[in-house]
Amino acid sequence: MKSVKKVLLDLLESSNIAVRSGDELVGSVNAAIAADDKEKAAKEEEPLRRKPCLTTIPRTELSRQLAVVPWDVLHTLGRATTLSGRGAGRGLAEHWGALKYNQALAGEADRFLGLTDEGRRIEEQYKNLQSGELGIGFALTLTKQLLGRRFPDHSVTIVPADTALRAGWALTSRDKGPTVKYRYRPQYFAEVWRPGEPSLVIPVASKGHHGNATNSSGQLASNSAHAEAVHVGEWNETPSLLFSTELSMNGAVTVHALQATGRGGWLNNLPGERKVILDSVPVQENVFPGIQPPPVGDSIPESVPGCHVTPKYHAWFQQALGHTAAAGLMAFVGSGEATARYLTERQGRKRFEGFGHAASGSVQDVSHELLGTTFAGTDHVFRLNGPRVEAFSGVEASLFGLLCERQVDEYRKRVHAARRTLPQLTWDKKWGGPVSLHPDGSVLAIRLLPGQRPTRR
Repeated sequence: MKSVKKVLLDLLESSNIAVRSGDELVGSVNAAIAADDKEKAAKEEEPLRRKPCLTTIPRTELSRQLAVVPWDVLHTLGRATTLSGRGAGRGLAEHWGALKYNQALAGEADRFLGLTDEGRRIEEQYKNLQSGELGIGFALTLTKQLLGRRFPDHSVTIVPADTALRAGWALTSRDKGPTVKYRYRPQYFAEVWRPGEPSLVIPVASKGHHGNATNSSGQLASNSAHAEAVHVGEWNETPSLLFSTELSMNGAVTVHALQATGRGGWLNNLPGERKVILDSVPVQENVFPGIQPPPVGDSIPESVPGCHVTPKYHAWFQQALGHTAAAGLMAFVGSGEATARYLTERQGRKRFEGFGHAASGSVQDVSHELLGTTFAGTDHVFRLNGPRVEAFSGVEASLFGLLCERQVDEYRKRVHAARRTLPQLTWDKKWGGPVSLHPDGSVLAIRLLPGQRPTRR
């Protein structure tokens, strides 16, 4: 096994991943859709409703060979899963699950990233979990890069779709209210925003596998149904991003990516409606389930299953996205009480109540100086090839203070202004390990626990 220091150094090694998004992929996905529709027709089942007119993503926006750093990908995965509710714990430390992959990926500069021996030796029953979670990390890393190029004057925030939607819809029979009764949904929303302006909402559907390109065609066909299940604005005008990550057992990591274009997704206010204020208390709506197609002549078709954010709910949904994003960051920091204040009961507020973070009072629970800045957060200690290591997740201390006081608008103004200078990905000599600092002010750092001897095996 590698020494601990070698493992930590490898986490900062930049490598390439392959990105496939061409006409051949579009054709393969359309063929997979046609095959699935034919199979359902043979069983006398209704075909799935899918995103129409899937297209390629231009090379100018998403290069076909893209440099990524494992520690940045794991940071992105950890931030994305803090509100997922997947684990049996109270939810505050679910993002630590990303650390189980700290020895699963390896590559070097000018080479392609791939699975290590440890990544390939995973037990069969855990392969779906590995491919799905790493697929989320790569998909959202590419989403942020793509939208950052497409909207250079905006910030991009990733929000878990189920949590955000539960502020307005009962997604399952366990939720109170009229149930959506539709199991297809995108996994995430990418919110493209500027302070004080309407946001753009882009559903993101992600899957992963250990097979080949044929598996990706089937997964993207399925993703087209998941992305179609949420409309923002007009019928079939919500842009979406679809990803399938191929974790080859013998080759490079390849992300297969397509998009659905459209003029919708913008949360424009109704005439005379006041500007959205994110410092407000979360509001639980009960939006009637269903997506309304446009009129056909003088008749109005029946609604189809899904969630429809109509103009009436644009301002509310922008608030729900902002609150859910703030809750996710506070869960990443480890502050249960601060997380709970941004969630409604149906979103899981009670799961986080009662677990306060001492830094919101007069004494800090855990704080560290990283890259010359003080961060408030929480830590996790575990063994890595024998010696103990310490991982720390948090947010810059002054930003933490703003979010504890429900000053989300001021928080967003600050991180938006610093979006080009804030991100860093480097080895901090004083800390003694890799540090990833994201534009939202969140930080993920890891090091050999002080006093431990870095043994080799």
